[in-house]
Amino acid sequence: MHDLTESTRRQMVKGINTNPGSREALEAKYGQVWDTTELQEEFEVLGFMVPFVIVREKSTGAKGSLEFQANERFYFSFQSD
Repeated sequence: MHDLTESTRRQMVKGINTNPGSREALEAKYGQVWDTTELQEEFEVLGFMVPFVIVREKSTGAKGSLEFQANERFYFSFQSD
């Protein structure tokens, strides 16, 4: 099966990981930021499609997505579906 989003996602990954942000910089740009432990506490991970992770918020049951960077691993830009 051909992934129509692959090219766009590859470009996003390159941009995110070429110049990864500090937690403070990501918070200034996107609001709340989670590290891996915090992500696991607040969300159930349903799937990955780099640079996105599909999640369900444990407290509300809301599904959504987050973006993430590889090094240092931070998750940010939660978008509820």
